[in-house]
Amino acid sequence: MLYNLFEYLNETYNLPGAGVFQYISFRSAMALITSLIVSLLFGGKIINLIRNKQIGEEVRNLGLQGEEDKKGTPTMGGLIILSAIIIPTLLFAQLDNIYVIILLISTVWLGSIGFLDDYIKVYKKEKEGLAGRFKILGQVGIGIIVAFIMIFHQDIVVKESSQINTESGIEIVDEMLKSAKTTIPFMKDNEFDYQILTEWLGEQASEYWWIIFVLIVVFVITAVSNGANLTDGVDGLATGTSAIIGGTLAVFAYVSGNVLAADYLNIMYLPNVGEIVIFMSAFVGACVGFLWYNSYPAQVFMGDTGSLALGGIIAVVAILIRKELLLPILCGIFLIENLSVVLQVGWFKYTKKKYGEGRRIFRMSPLHHHYQKLGYHESKIVTRFWIVGIMLAVLTIVTLKLR
Repeated sequence: MLYNLFEYLNETYNLPGAGVFQYISFRSAMALITSLIVSLLFGGKIINLIRNKQIGEEVRNLGLQGEEDKKGTPTMGGLIILSAIIIPTLLFAQLDNIYVIILLISTVWLGSIGFLDDYIKVYKKEKEGLAGRFKILGQVGIGIIVAFIMIFHQDIVVKESSQINTESGIEIVDEMLKSAKTTIPFMKDNEFDYQILTEWLGEQASEYWWIIFVLIVVFVITAVSNGANLTDGVDGLATGTSAIIGGTLAVFAYVSGNVLAADYLNIMYLPNVGEIVIFMSAFVGACVGFLWYNSYPAQVFMGDTGSLALGGIIAVVAILIRKELLLPILCGIFLIENLSVVLQVGWFKYTKKKYGEGRRIFRMSPLHHHYQKLGYHESKIVTRFWIVGIMLAVLTIVTLKLR
């Protein structure tokens, strides 16, 4: 909104200072500041509203230290995060940019699924909330929407360079083309085309590559969204980890959308993708602002309203900037939390079938509960997980040059 307003004022009246809104760096900084203001100013009011509506957390008895103190803590705090993301984006981003549109749709879509889950838990008093199959169905739905927009929308292209023979010699020509390419970390020729996965179909390969692409997009969104959801088990863990990941993705979005930076780093140049930086700046600001209330001891929990949306946004951004294969590194915390649950459940079922008694790998899963069972205070667990998250973020950024 403000972008279009100041663009009009600059072109029509040559208003001094209006041209600064043309710079992504300025609008990103303003989005970050605004998201912090929104979350800090309105966060307390939203928490009081939730508390007055008696929307408190029903804590399961897991035998963990301090869990009794958490009973009655307001949940659905993800509404604070969603507001602090959407409002700055509407103010400072180009709202006709297809990448911004995709991210706004994804945020509202996944936030709505999480809100419905929290609503059922709180008002219907059903501890399981929304049935798992409906959550998965919602995640698959947004995955299909994102994938099809990327496949068919004319503004989502990649710069491809090709050599042509002319009378004066060989010339390099740059074209903006639809592409199924992504980035492989640590490889010198770091581009991978998903169409390769359909080569076994022979001449029909070029007609069916989109099926593979849709399946990959759906898998990534579902996995990362659920990983963030599992990570949201101790005060501040999912929020802080998401902020670290969001800041890293903002860096990748900036260099991918800047033709000079992309050329220098020898990475794919993606036209118009720079607007994602504004969205991710609001994302980081929203997470940091929410930490004001969510750090130990938490005054509010984000609930599935926040966690499903945070994980989904991270996945969608990574896919849009063609960096989804970096997620196992960047989202290492989410990955290990996911794996700890899968391994725990799988090993328990296997040993129960084989020995007649289920055995466990961890004292409790997800992994952060394992450390709680070992006697670590949750503040120490969260801080150490953040440190690991920062290390993984640095390693991810290093892949820009380390090949």
